[in-house]
Amino acid sequence: MIKSTHRKVRRVLIASSHGLFGQGLRSLLQDRKQANVEIVGVVSSLQEATQALDKLDPDLIIVDYDDETLNRDEFLARFVEGEKKLRLVLLSLQSPKDALVYDRRSLAAAQIDEWLEEWTHLEEKSIIPTKQENQAGNRRKDMKHLIIAGILVVVVTALLILGLGHVRLLPTQASAQARPIDNLFGLEFRVIAFLFALIVVFMLYSVIVFRRKPGDTNDAAHIEGNTKLEVVWTVAPLATVLIFAYLGGQSLAETVRPDPQALEIKVIGQQWAWRFEYPKYGIVSDTLMMPVNKQAVLKLSSNDVIHSFWVPEFRVKQDALPGGDKFVRDLRITPTIEGEYKARCAELCGRQHATMLAPVKVISQQSFEDWVASETQVSADPVVRGQQYAQQYGCLACHSIDGSALVGPSWKGVYGSQETLADGSIVTVDDDYIHESIVNPGAKIVQGFPPGVMPTNFADQLSEEQIQDIIAFIKSLSSP
Repeated sequence: MIKSTHRKVRRVLIASSHGLFGQGLRSLLQDRKQANVEIVGVVSSLQEATQALDKLDPDLIIVDYDDETLNRDEFLARFVEGEKKLRLVLLSLQSPKDALVYDRRSLAAAQIDEWLEEWTHLEEKSIIPTKQENQAGNRRKDMKHLIIAGILVVVVTALLILGLGHVRLLPTQASAQARPIDNLFGLEFRVIAFLFALIVVFMLYSVIVFRRKPGDTNDAAHIEGNTKLEVVWTVAPLATVLIFAYLGGQSLAETVRPDPQALEIKVIGQQWAWRFEYPKYGIVSDTLMMPVNKQAVLKLSSNDVIHSFWVPEFRVKQDALPGGDKFVRDLRITPTIEGEYKARCAELCGRQHATMLAPVKVISQQSFEDWVASETQVSADPVVRGQQYAQQYGCLACHSIDGSALVGPSWKGVYGSQETLADGSIVTVDDDYIHESIVNPGAKIVQGFPPGVMPTNFADQLSEEQIQDIIAFIKSLSSP
């Protein structure tokens, strides 16, 4: 192994059209024998500097900062930002504060000697390794650091995955559709743990191991980039995204796979209540009843604004859109665990959005059949039927029956009373007024309550007998 035993001679090219500038620097630098500096030439233009580049092979170019005939930007673009990157000094003799070592530091002109000494200093070593020896040594050091950091990344990733396994990140998995979604979530959590460890470990390792040592004022190594690394961190994320896109497509296909024997349930959203209709049985309910291990296809729609039906334990959710039958959206759910859950609206739909909840009950097939039998029995009492319709069609989400204020007038004691309307007129709350308020809710608005809140399609959803039963129920709330 051969090593050079002398200090490398630094080759300097001076760029200036002023003769005194070049002569002065030549004299100054030639006197610095201890710096091993050799003046290889003086040029007066970028063209001459370019021609001298290959011929003279300089290590440093000193440019006259005050020479207006020289275009400093062209020198920077050609020699610092171009293919052959050199150290370049912009030096002004007019102001002691204008001497610059490009892209490194600013210093007074009087400090140029100190800078040259530092630049040519060889770390107090009398023996200089060859270029091949330096590269081999650097590769060994880099590999050592890479192996240590890699081991730390693996350890931190394993600890994070272990920790995540003891944290409840998702609610109970209570449907067949939740399984592929949770599997995908689990894989994403593991990848996120790895990426977090990869970033944080390398960052902290670099801060601790490669920090500047006390008293070290040398320039850091100039790093141009690594094409292989850039290709890897471009291709790897792209491949990861494509893989997850494929897995996401598979999961979506599993969640929408139809069952020809699915139970059809119409889900209607309105401000701020859910209504569930079972066309096969003629049942309307404010509670979603579902038999366990049987797929239900929910036909989602809205009476007013956009809502979004979501039961977190089932994972899947879907928007309920206004606009009639042509905008009905399907959502398939196969509940797997009996119990009581809560349906929520996941789309901001008004000022009582947070209260738009509905009970969801998953029961056995026999219990579901018993519930159907009980719901299909119609009471002979119109008041009981009216209360049932009021609950089923979401009337009680806006009208209280205990006198409390909601977005609509309370029904308690309202029948037979005198109400002041928004236009200042007085109206008696009787059968005709209540009937009109149901089928044409915008005709007469009670003073102090906002218009346009009550759905306008109850005339299409309620039969005349159902409306009369609701009126009977309202009457009962005013009876002594």
